[in-house]
Amino acid sequence: MRLAPKHHVEWLTWTHLQEGTQHQIRLAGEWVDVVEMGRGEPLVLVPGLAGNWRLLIPLARHLARRNRIILPGLRGDRFPLGAPWVGELGEYARDLAGVIGQLGLERPTVFGVSFGGAIALELAVEQPHRLGGLIVQGMEARFRMTQGAAIARRVLERFPLPSDNRFVNQFFNLLHGCRPEPGPLVDFVVERCWETDQSVIARRIALLESFDVSGRLWRIDVPTLVLAGSRDVIVPASRQRALASAIPGARFEELEGAGHIGFLTHYREIARHVRRMMARVNHSHC
Repeated sequence: MRLAPKHHVEWLTWTHLQEGTQHQIRLAGEWVDVVEMGRGEPLVLVPGLAGNWRLLIPLARHLARRNRIILPGLRGDRFPLGAPWVGELGEYARDLAGVIGQLGLERPTVFGVSFGGAIALELAVEQPHRLGGLIVQGMEARFRMTQGAAIARRVLERFPLPSDNRFVNQFFNLLHGCRPEPGPLVDFVVERCWETDQSVIARRIALLESFDVSGRLWRIDVPTLVLAGSRDVIVPASRQRALASAIPGARFEELEGAGHIGFLTHYREIARHVRRMMARVNHSHC
C-alpha cells in the first residue's frame, strides 16, 4: 500500500490522544481505560485483539465530529502492569455491557472490529436489549482459523519475542491485505499492536478458535451493518457477506482495496457508512 506524501505527517500524529478525555472504570476487579470524544448520539467502538483503543483513534476522531464516541479498553490490555487475565469471550461481552451500564448509555450503537466484532456479536445475541444498532467489521459468525494465525498463536505462546521480530511483524503486515510499503502507516500498526502483551494476543487468538454465534443470530433485532475489506485475508469478504445474510435485515458493504484493518486504512469511507447507519438507527427509534 502506497501512502500519499501529504498523509505521512498525519500518521505520525496518531500516536497520542490529542482530543477527548481518558478515564478508567472498574470491571470485575480490574481497571480498564475508557476514552471519550465528541458529542451527539453515542457510538461505542470496540477494539481488536491487539493495539487497544489507540489503533482506533483515527476513525474515532473522524466520527467524533458528529457523534459521542466511546472507546473502551479490554481487560488484559494493561498486563503486565497488573495480573494476567484469562477469560472467555462471553466475559468480554459482559464487560462491554458493564461499560454501557456504568456510563449510563441507553441502547447505543456498538461497532466492533476484528476481535471486537466477535465481542459485539456475542453481546448482541446474549443481551440484545443493550444495543440500539450493531456494526461489525472483520468478523464472521463462526471464526475459521487461518494457518498463519494458528502459527502466530503457537509462536506467541511459546517464545518471548522482541518488538522487531520479523515473523510476527510479517503477520501484522497481513492485516493490510497486501504487501504494504514501509513508512509511517506500517510503523503505526506494528507499534500499536506490540503495546498488547504477546501472551494476551495469543490467548485472544485461542478464544476465537471456539467463537460461534451462527445458531444465535436470529436473536439480533436491531439495525445491523457488516463492513468487509475486499482484500481481507484474515476473514474473507465472502464470509462476512454470509454473516450479514444470516442476520435479519442486515446490510453489507464491501470496502474496495481494504484489508482486515480497513477501519484504519479506509477510516474516511467507513465513517460515511457509519453515519448513514446512525441515521438508520435514529429513524428506527422514532
